[in-house]
This record gives sequence, structure tokens and C-alpha cells, in this order.
Amino acid sequence: MRSRRRTPALALLAVAALLLLTGCAGAGAIGAGGRTLVVAIVSNPQMEDAIALSDRFERENPGIHLKFVQLPENQARAKITSSTATGGGEFDVVMISNYETPQWAANGWLENLQPYIDASPGYDPGDFIPSIRDSLSYQGAMHAVPFYGESSFLAYRKDLFDRAGLRMPERPTWQQIAELAAKLDDDKAGMAGICLRGKPGWGESLAPFTTVANTFGARYFDENWNAQLTSPEFRAAAEFYVKLVREHGEVGASSAGFSECGTRYAQGQAAMWYDATVMAGTNEDPASSKIVGKSGYVAAPVERTPDSGWLYTWSLAMPKVAEDKDAAWRFMRWMTDKRFVREVGTTFGWNRVPPGCRLSTYQIPEYQQAAQAYAQPTLDGINRATQANTMTRPVPYPGIQFAGIPEFQDLGTRVSQQLSAAVAGQISVDEALRQSQEYAETVGESYRETR
Repeated sequence: MRSRRRTPALALLAVAALLLLTGCAGAGAIGAGGRTLVVAIVSNPQMEDAIALSDRFERENPGIHLKFVQLPENQARAKITSSTATGGGEFDVVMISNYETPQWAANGWLENLQPYIDASPGYDPGDFIPSIRDSLSYQGAMHAVPFYGESSFLAYRKDLFDRAGLRMPERPTWQQIAELAAKLDDDKAGMAGICLRGKPGWGESLAPFTTVANTFGARYFDENWNAQLTSPEFRAAAEFYVKLVREHGEVGASSAGFSECGTRYAQGQAAMWYDATVMAGTNEDPASSKIVGKSGYVAAPVERTPDSGWLYTWSLAMPKVAEDKDAAWRFMRWMTDKRFVREVGTTFGWNRVPPGCRLSTYQIPEYQQAAQAYAQPTLDGINRATQANTMTRPVPYPGIQFAGIPEFQDLGTRVSQQLSAAVAGQISVDEALRQSQEYAETVGESYRETR
């Protein structure tokens, strides 16, 4: 059940709170003069590949030059949100997700891309995976186009399992994963039983943790917007997650995010890793991984639900105030087109293709061969990632690994900080949840007042 739409003013208050919390001042004055397109993106391997190929776009589009502003995820969210919400005009194209897109479209901050899409022969929006396309739409029109999509699943080292005489269930439970992690954990060999994010950030540690909370029967708010972070279910999930990562997780887990876990797993320092399905490309890339061909991939572990994965997509959107919209769309189309997929595959290798976005990608013979270990688990995870499959009870907000309300940027960051402190052993789980409950009660009260 969707929540009532909050007003842009309330969303801006959430943005201001986030910027205050993260210590981020307003976005810098980055001019987009002439035909230079300024593109704000999140720093990760897939985006770096796009940057490396961007000279091809410039050659095909004389007179259009690209300038990329590349930032870590938490910083990128703050800067892009601030600029877009205030109409700052620093960026012509921004990388956002299915969390922001429907909210920002409702607030009038984004250009409706449907007319551009409809006027682009061969772009084929029907080729986008339906759940991904729908998550980027508002009132039936796409307001962002996906660069890659993902759910979450579990990677595990088949060779280590075989050596230890262990078997990974096709549909594991979290209790089974905890037992396996205990058996594979080897401090002397520098091998963690499992890698799990502990780094603060609503898009960092809170993403995998929320899927654990969901399958344990927890939720952030009940149907009447009463905060539920001290409920028995939420407490059980938090205690399980913190105990697992403290006892059998990676060293320095409280500061480990997707990138840190990815490096550890690819360097052979973890027996399992639960995270985004996009991880598989890095795990199987000979240029960055020591464990190519040694991993198996299974569905996100469950507890009380049939499924437990998330649904997420990094996408490109155009701020309403962008000056050269035609040039901006030409770049967005180039970076999200079928042709781009083939350019990445033939240039860098098929394991580095942006996954979980276009159905046609999974019909390319070279990709099928390269991704045979993880292509189907990725598609299955994306298709099964619904609230009905991953939650035990209804909630008043959209989203799976996030609550799709403006305040969640602030609330989720605060909750993740408490969780990270518990992982670091600085506070107890009970202390972390008591403080988190107070934050959530303030948000819930504001929604009850507008009912």
C-alpha cells in the first residue's frame, strides 16, 4: 500500500536534514556552459567503464563534450539531491535510483522522458525488465532510464565448500548461512565466514540489513505509521545480523560497504558474500578477481518469507532545469541503449556488462556463456522482489530495502549509524534500536497528522 505523497517542501526538509547530518554543504558551482554536459554519477566499476567509453559518444556527437562528476555513493546522493531539489542547475544528467525517481517526478523536479523515448526509433523501452521499468515510472511515464538493475543474492566459494564437505542449499535460510559461516570462518588463514556490509548509510549497510529484517517479519512502520524498530521481529533481525557479522564477518566490518566487501571476496578473503547481484561481474572478472569460476550463486537467504531479495536500479534522469535537454537525452540514450551493452562486452569482457536492465542482454550468446553461473539467479531475484514475497505484513510505504518516503534518507542514515555502532561493539543492539525508534517515531507522527 502506497503512502500519501508528501509535499516538495517536506522533501526539502528531509534533504536539508541529510546534508546537515553528513556535513555536506551545497553543491559547488559547476557550469554547464555551451555544449558541455555535466553528468553526476556514483563511483563504481560499471560507471567507470561508461566513462572509459565516453569518447566514442563525443566522436559520434561532434560539439557535445562530457564532464563527469564522480562521487562515492553517500556523497553523490547528498550532492545530487541538493542540486535537483533546489533547481541548482549544476548537472544536465544525474544518476539516481528507483527510490528517488517516483518521488522527484511527483515533485516536478525531473523531465518526463517518455516523449524522448517515444521519439527514439530502436531504443525499445519494451526491452527493459518490466519491474525495473515500472519502478522508474510515474503516472505511466518513465522519468529515468536504467543503466543497470539488481536484486540481491548470496555468493559462495564452491571450492571451499567442497574441501570442507559442506553443501549450499538451493534456497538457504539465514540460520543455515550462520551455521555455514561458523564452519568456514578461519582467522589464521584470513578467511571470514561471510562478508556483510556494516558501513553507515541508508544505501550501504541498511540495504542488506533491511532485507534480513523483512524476512524476519519486521517492518519500519505498521499500517498506521507506528514505528516498529523495537518490535520483537526487528530486534531479532538486528541481533542476528550484528552477531553474525561480529562473530564470522570481515575484519573492520563497521566500515565495510559494497566496495570493501567486493574487494575482500574477490581477493579470496571471504567464504560467502550476501549483497547486490551486480557483484557477480566483479567476482568473475579476471582483471580484478582471484577467484574466477570458483563461486556459486543462490537466492537471498530467508527466514519467514518465500523470498528476500531487494529491487534496485541505478538510472539516468534529467533535472527539469537542464539547459540542453536534447543533448542530455542523446547521452542518456547512448548509455542505456542495447548497443552500449555490446560495446562494454566487446571492449572489457562480457562479465562487465551492466546487468539486470534489458531482457535482450540475456539473449546474447557471449553473455550467456560468460554469465552462466549468475544470469538466471539475477533475473529470478529481480522478478521475485516484491513486497508480497519479501515481507510478512503490509506496510504503508513503497520499497523493499528502503521505505519510499523522502524522510528515509535521513531516517535510514541515522538507523544505519546506530547499527554500525553496534557492529563495532560501541553500543548494544538494544541501545541502537531504542535510539532508532525515537527517530522513526518522529517520522511516523508526521504521517499520522496528515492522514
